[in-house]
This record gives sequence, structure tokens and C-alpha cells, in this order.
Amino acid sequence: MAESERKGNVMAGAGAIAEAIAIMARLRGPDGCPWDREQSFDSIKRHTLEETYEVFDAIERRAWPELKDELGDLLLQVLFYAQMASEAGYFDIGDVAANLNAKLIRRHPHIFGGAEAADADAVVRNWERIKREERRAGSSDDGAKPGSLLDEVPRSMPAVMEAAKLGSKAAKVGFDWPNADGTGAELFAKLEEEIGELRAEVTSGAPTAAAAVEELGDVLFTAVNLSRHLKIDAEFALRETNAKFRRRFGAMEMAAGGRDGLEGRTAEELEALWLAAKAEERRNP
Repeated sequence: MAESERKGNVMAGAGAIAEAIAIMARLRGPDGCPWDREQSFDSIKRHTLEETYEVFDAIERRAWPELKDELGDLLLQVLFYAQMASEAGYFDIGDVAANLNAKLIRRHPHIFGGAEAADADAVVRNWERIKREERRAGSSDDGAKPGSLLDEVPRSMPAVMEAAKLGSKAAKVGFDWPNADGTGAELFAKLEEEIGELRAEVTSGAPTAAAAVEELGDVLFTAVNLSRHLKIDAEFALRETNAKFRRRFGAMEMAAGGRDGLEGRTAEELEALWLAAKAEERRNP
């Protein structure tokens, strides 16, 4: 792409975003949309999570026209928050962009400064070092007592992502399961141990719901961190399995004559339909 074309695209994009900002302000204005005017930070946040997952879904399906729309919906969330913050006197969209620009420049000294980064790993190391320096500077500025390292992981994250982030953060100070050969062997053993504890709890004479929940949580946490050691994204692995389950269940329904065709079937009949769906998928991947 020629430099003149690139600059033209940037200018066009800036103009479109400026129009979107103006539209959002109008929607929240005195003569704006009643629904938009009633929204708050808390009422909008669930939509942000939904829109984020819809972006993921479009990427996974390689649905590029849909991705364009979903990214627009995600951008709307940013504009909504910034407009509400502006109305409350906290900050505005210009502050958001300026803060991002400064952060990108600050955290890419190999591009905008005199630092060097031989590869992507070096870039990540520089990024993490600069983040730590920023946090230290922020703590000294406001006099706040330094919190836990794990406070950097939002509790509002989906649980699978949160578990992976917690394990990754703890590993930065050396608190992690060993993985000497890179196969996760020690974590496989730990996972089997946790499954054994869960089984013992649910098959005991007087199992308690709270104890079973705790043991199942330990199983899931260990499985997520096993995936981290294997360099597999647990969130996306589970999403792939969810998609596979949808496909196979749909094939079962088709084989049974439609969505109502599975009702009243015996467990053996349902298992046979499931195995047939699996076999068909393997024949026609």
C-alpha cells in the first residue's frame, strides 16, 4: 500500500470515528434516545462481554463481513463508556485515545525510542518490564499500599480465563507446577490427584455440596493450568469443544427427524445416534 493511500485511509477512518462520537453524544443528549439516555456503566457492561464473544465467534468462523459489524458493536461500547464518563466529568474519548497513544509509544521503545528488541519474546519482556515500572510509579504517586500481584487479574473475567491468568501471574515469581520436560507430566499427575479427591468426596457416605464444589473447582483450575503449560488456550479449546458438541448434537437431531425426534428415545438409542454422528464427522471432516 502506497504511503499516500495509507494516509488517506487513516484520515477517512478518523472522520468516521469522529462522526460516531458525535452520534453517540446526540443519542445521550436531551433530545436523544430514551433507551440510550437511561443506560449506566453497570447496565452496559454485560453487553460489552457479549460483544467481545461475538467478535471471537466471527474470527473463529472466518466470517470477515460479520467481524466488521461485530468490531463496530465493540467500538460502540467504548464510545458509550467514554460518553457517560464525559457527562460525569471523569474523562472523555479524547483522554482515552491520548492515554492509549502515550502507552503504545511508551511500551514500544524499540520503535519510538532507542531500545532494541531482537524478536517477539524480547518485545514481550520489554512490555512486561515497562508495565511493572508504570505500576510502581503509580503506587508512589498516590501513596496507595501496593496490592497483590494477583490484583492485576480482574475478577470479572470468565472463570477459565481468570484461572489461566492467575496461574501465569503466580508463575512469574516462580510459584508454579514443575514442567521439566515440557509435556506437563507433573500436572497430569496433579490432575489425576484432584479427580481422585473429587471422586472420593462424591462417593463418600455423607458428601456435602460445598466440598464437592471445592473439589470440582480444583479439578478445573488444574486442567486450565495444564493447558497453560501445554501452550494451549483453555478458553478457545473449550469453545472448540462446544462447537463440536453443537455439530454432533445437530447431526443427531437430523438423523432422528428433527429437534423433537430425540424426545422419548432410550439412552442406548441416543448413544447410538451420537456414535453415528461422530463416525460421520470423521468420514467427512
